[in-house]
Amino acid sequence: MIDLTSLPSRVVMGECWARDGLQSEPTVVSTLDKVEIITGMVEAGFTKIEATNFAHPKYLPQFNDAEEVLKHIPRKEGVHYRGICTTLKGVERAARSKADGYGVDEIAMVISASESHNKANVNMTHEENKALLEQMTRLALETGHKVFGWVLCSFGCPITGDVPMEDALALGQWWKDLGASYIGFGDTTGVANPRQVSTFYDYVLNRGMTRDEVVVHFHDTRGWGVANSLTALGFGLKYFDSSLGAIGGQPKTGAAKYHRGYTGNTCTEDLVGLFEEMGVATGIDLRRMISLGARAEEVIGRQLRSNYILAGPVPHKGIVYDKHKGIVESRA
Repeated sequence: MIDLTSLPSRVVMGECWARDGLQSEPTVVSTLDKVEIITGMVEAGFTKIEATNFAHPKYLPQFNDAEEVLKHIPRKEGVHYRGICTTLKGVERAARSKADGYGVDEIAMVISASESHNKANVNMTHEENKALLEQMTRLALETGHKVFGWVLCSFGCPITGDVPMEDALALGQWWKDLGASYIGFGDTTGVANPRQVSTFYDYVLNRGMTRDEVVVHFHDTRGWGVANSLTALGFGLKYFDSSLGAIGGQPKTGAAKYHRGYTGNTCTEDLVGLFEEMGVATGIDLRRMISLGARAEEVIGRQLRSNYILAGPVPHKGIVYDKHKGIVESRA
């Protein structure tokens, strides 16, 4: 059962703006801007950062500079970078960059709980995809990477509807058996609700999954991302993915558009602000995060979806807040 009176004292935020966030943006963001934002993430205190995608530039031109970004982002003890790979060639690129001294620490790979979505997403059946992912995982582990195994559409499929929990868990266990250090049960199109999330985590945590490996990643397609993440917090989960300004979602690859409405991730600013307000430490400097969120809006070229950026922190002692300057000052 959820207990919001007994919460983890600390959580780890995985910031996904530079990969899952940008993958749905129609305008290619410059390498310089990507490096600036990722550097700002490190300075703000993020220790898990999804930095890039090793996809072929033909399919995702947003990441045609993957290696260049990795060459120029700061390397700091305790900061771990993640890259996503959907092909064996992608893992080979990740391995080369690591061997050359500028790689990622974690490689994420994906399979969908729904076979229909898997075919739409990567044009493979489960059986075909598993055979490929087994090769990719072996190479990733051999080259010193940690593996992050995604089970997409764990809470529902936009093509076929409801997804049985046992199907999602079976794939999570499959990833675990392959050697994945982290398993993400993704709410890929934002269909989950808190009651469903409660049932789901109660189910998987009592059947072999642990709080040290499960990563919480909800999309905000219907505005429920923060509520679902809060529910997960009540189960003692400690790894949370989110994106500055709530951007992200369906990649611009020409694939079928099965989303409607917003497609972004749970908003980093809103989630970090909420956790800190509840006394759950994130390790994030709120002042720097606000400034970074405002800068991310400038880079994208439009106002993003952060309520926290607009309203600022809760004024317990009285504050002066300026969104554009990113200033939070105590009057006390």
